[in-house]
Amino acid sequence: MSSPLLDSYSHFQLGRRTLRSRLFLGTGKYPSPELMREALAASGCQVVTVAVRRVEMGQKDAARILDYIDPQRYLILPNTAGCFSAEDAVRSARLAREALGVGWVKLEVLAEKKTLLPDPLGTLEAARTLVKEGFEVLCYCTDDPVMARRLEEAGVSSVMPAGSPIGSGQGVLNPNNIRIILESVKCPVIVDAGVGTASDVCLAMELGVDGVLLNTGAALAQDAVAMARAMGQACEAGYLAARSGRIPKKLYATASSPWEGVIGPMQRPS
Repeated sequence: MSSPLLDSYSHFQLGRRTLRSRLFLGTGKYPSPELMREALAASGCQVVTVAVRRVEMGQKDAARILDYIDPQRYLILPNTAGCFSAEDAVRSARLAREALGVGWVKLEVLAEKKTLLPDPLGTLEAARTLVKEGFEVLCYCTDDPVMARRLEEAGVSSVMPAGSPIGSGQGVLNPNNIRIILESVKCPVIVDAGVGTASDVCLAMELGVDGVLLNTGAALAQDAVAMARAMGQACEAGYLAARSGRIPKKLYATASSPWEGVIGPMQRPS
């Protein structure tokens, strides 16, 4: 008898799209675009994020990145990384829609460069504008449940609370806030940023979120391809574990086999 859970992992409804993977991978920081391509394939991801400003500002290898992403295999999700105002983020999203012909965007409006934390007011302003213009907005935000609810009310397709600061590798620092966000909104919740290793992905998914987005944890690993594969497997494992109904925690042991009928050392058969 097959489990419907095994099928549900690969039938993730996000806005108007049905996705086969719940792991989202970024494309920055890899030593080479060739290595990035191998890591994407190893991860099993379907959605790949590309920073609009990197292409727009002509950074090294930025334009070449799109040549290494097979459009038949991956969905490109432009992001507004590097934007520090609502106006700048909206402009970047519009440019991405024009250049790539896509109607969705990962919205980032950052407060300042040291922490790369989201600017809540700028994020909400930009989200409202882009939703009105017909974008499907996947919104990077803090792990504040109130902010997540406000963004959902603005019409975003997904809230993406940070597990910890971008590129920090600290994992999910405040799991209780993620749990409250899950109780507070009905739209998909995708943990974004701070992942350092596969166990971070698994633990995030075991909280009950719908997906995980990461970049640095794979791109800067000593073996980026192997780490990307580990991240993909951890994403699926955490999703299934969260929904499989784990056993309750107990203080004392519970025998795996019944004691009744067991022949003890002093009860040897004659």
